[in-house]
Amino acid sequence: MNAEQTPTQSTQGPSPVTASPKPVVIDSDVSPDDWTALPYLLQHPGVDVKAITASGTGEAHSGPGVRNVQGLLALAGKPDIPVAGGSPTPLQGNHSFPSLMRWAIDHRMALRLPANPRPPSPKTGVELLASAILDSPQKVTMITFGPLTTPAELLQTHPEVIDNLEMVYSMGGAIDAPGNIRELRPFSKNTVAEWNIYVDPRAANVVFESGVPFTLVPLDATDRIPTTMAFYQRLQADRTTPAAEFSYKTLGRMKLGIRFNRCLLWDPITAAVAVDESLGTFEIHNLRVIEEEGPESGRTLATTDGPSVRVCTTVDAARFEQTLLGTLNGRPPTSVDRTTHSAGTAHTQTD
Repeated sequence: MNAEQTPTQSTQGPSPVTASPKPVVIDSDVSPDDWTALPYLLQHPGVDVKAITASGTGEAHSGPGVRNVQGLLALAGKPDIPVAGGSPTPLQGNHSFPSLMRWAIDHRMALRLPANPRPPSPKTGVELLASAILDSPQKVTMITFGPLTTPAELLQTHPEVIDNLEMVYSMGGAIDAPGNIRELRPFSKNTVAEWNIYVDPRAANVVFESGVPFTLVPLDATDRIPTTMAFYQRLQADRTTPAAEFSYKTLGRMKLGIRFNRCLLWDPITAAVAVDESLGTFEIHNLRVIEEEGPESGRTLATTDGPSVRVCTTVDAARFEQTLLGTLNGRPPTSVDRTTHSAGTAHTQTD
């Protein structure tokens, strides 16, 4: 690496759950792995979800994404959490996920969810996030699963939310790991970008440069933990709640990918790290995203002149699978990390 790095690996176990769960807002692209990540967060006793937005630039379109989030809320027994949609277009450019894949995800791959009698919020996604963050008496954690379009618009139009954000956790990027554009577009010349950042590279730079407390969970960490047949079989044998049953059915639609180690739980991994940081190790990298069109568009580049970004580099696979399976089945862990995000605890090294 030619960029400055600051390892911040946790060596202590998680501290006890406090009486008050931490307030959380979520921006989700409502992809199939979100159909596991969202129920995990909704059922975790250390989390109080205040609002969810469906990113209009992600794998699901905004309208179907909102409806599918509402169904997941009904499934989790929390239909009253407000939901709104995000912008359908990136801040800049015209990158998008493949249309056929988005259509299948809009229709939940033919899986059924219960109806939610509550209508969506009349607010825009940005308005809903802003009000949820600014109205909270405690600092709020934001978790993003998808392109950073809505969070970037939020930070541009309501920069005052930064003062009431404890941390933003985002699944996205590939630093030293290979990109994943070719997994959906095999003939692409782009081998370095990750899809969430690629769809809206300008939005990623806006967030990186905003000064908001930010932790990136890139492919470098998530690609180390493919969904295995062993985990699928554990879930098959242990699915005692509607959330666990729906997650099992979702993974059943992707069983071929599981057999060939091509199915990953990117967003559940990010959700678990956001709840319990002792699952991961972290470094500080100076990063910027290449916005220009070309074979490196959307690349998350380590560079000495980029803003400092906190990066999750590894995740404990066994503990992640244990906490995911337990929480989906209503048996959450008895402790959760309350790590203070302080640069003063970091040891800086330069490669």
